[in-house]
Amino acid sequence: MSELASKTCVPCRGDVPAIKGKHLERLLQIVPKWKAVNDHHLVRAFKFPDFSQALDFVNRVGELAEQQGHHPDILLAWGKAEVTLWTHKIDGLSESDFIMAAKIDLLDEG
Repeated sequence: MSELASKTCVPCRGDVPAIKGKHLERLLQIVPKWKAVNDHHLVRAFKFPDFSQALDFVNRVGELAEQQGHHPDILLAWGKAEVTLWTHKIDGLSESDFIMAAKIDLLDEG
């Protein structure tokens, strides 16, 4: 389990700057399957053999999101799911986005 995946998402107070630059690059190395879009949000597409398995994955991500109190945007389609993460309160990326990405990666492995 990565160091990030072992952490818990923390509610953002809104008084922290969004993660950018070298700090962003370091965190992306820990979750290499995710892409940072415009230094603003993380996106990853997941592929499945059918709708049922994609839906099961989305439901597991939903359960995780409720446990962590950190809710991604999720697009579900036949054989795929796309997850987008960012922290609305700071309109950018926080450590919790990377924690959630690492935890979602574990769901994909299991």
